[in-house]
Amino acid sequence: MSEAELRSQLASLGKSLFDRGYSVGTAGNISVRLPDGYLMTPTNSSLGRLDPARISRLDAAWRHIGGDKPSKEVFLHRAVLTARPEAGAVVHLHSTYATAISCIAPEGGDAEIPPLTPYFVMRIGRRLPCVPYYRPGDAAMESDVHQAALAAKALLLANHGPVVSGASLVEAVNAAEELEEAARLALLLRDVPGVRRLTHPQVDDLLATFG
Repeated sequence: MSEAELRSQLASLGKSLFDRGYSVGTAGNISVRLPDGYLMTPTNSSLGRLDPARISRLDAAWRHIGGDKPSKEVFLHRAVLTARPEAGAVVHLHSTYATAISCIAPEGGDAEIPPLTPYFVMRIGRRLPCVPYYRPGDAAMESDVHQAALAAKALLLANHGPVVSGASLVEAVNAAEELEEAARLALLLRDVPGVRRLTHPQVDDLLATFG
């Protein structure tokens, strides 16, 4: 896919996420890996109103070389994409249920979203680390995010929201949507007795089959 096509896809998928309430106002940001750099949503931009031509362009060293100024959380995307060389995109949202989980998950531990459905396991994996709270835009979180991303495709920023990677932009968006649905189910069923979770062998089978 050409850079122009990726820019158009980023704007289209950003609008889809915004229109369905996965981000509000200027919350959330997205990055896409290019052969020689990165695309990133601009700072203070709405995912629902992205202009493909103004999306930020960064070189391979993460220097801003074109388009509008990139998100203030560029270091967040750098932390994930350097930790996961197989990832082609990162989606950071403030989606309601995943953010709610980020407010109750233990900082520095794993979020308590049980394996209720196969697609959560297939798209997110076995672990969902919760990085300790940092002020939005605080580059000091980069090390903690990098360490968490080494072990997981997705993570939560405490009291902030989800960060999800994928092999492509479409895969990252699909995984972010799956995480939001899994978080909603986890909260809906939190106090319901007898909830059936996938067993360890079932989880192992899904991961062995789908990676």
